Amino acid sequence: MSSSDSATRSLPVLSLRAAEIASAAAQKKAQEIGIDFNIAIVDATLNLVHFVRQPTAKLTSIQISIDKAFTAAGHRQPTSAYKHANFLPGGPAYGIHNSNGGRFMLIGGGVPIKIDGQVVGAVGVSTGTPAQDEEVALAGVKAVDEWVKKRQGPKL
Repeated sequence: MSSSDSATRSLPVLSLRAAEIASAAAQKKAQEIGIDFNIAIVDATLNLVHFVRQPTAKLTSIQISIDKAFTAAGHRQPTSAYKHANFLPGGPAYGIHNSNGGRFMLIGGGVPIKIDGQVVGAVGVSTGTPAQDEEVALAGVKAVDEWVKKRQGPKL
């Protein structure tokens, strides 16, 4: 029986431990940059698994960080991918930012977490510039990648 013959499918989701690892690495990168950030991690179901607001992170960026993670996991690509004319006024995808109750983020700082090629969650970061937000998010993603590789051991 093929998977298309089944009424259900298995969906791997990010664990709390992996989210904590991503958050710790993102917080460390934030310290290196010298800016406090809001750091959100969602799982593959787009639900919040972990959130940290560093002391001076912008209060108005709390929901933005969560929505960046939501968008990156839901569309399975970084939010920085939306820096394109297609999403500007007159472009064929203009208005997508109003979808999902206005939660769809076009601003860099949301990065999916993939394990074995499958998106299992995402990191969303906000308070700095889009480039800084993405740098902090990528640190979290990289930490999960390294943790997974270490647990899987060497490939033969």
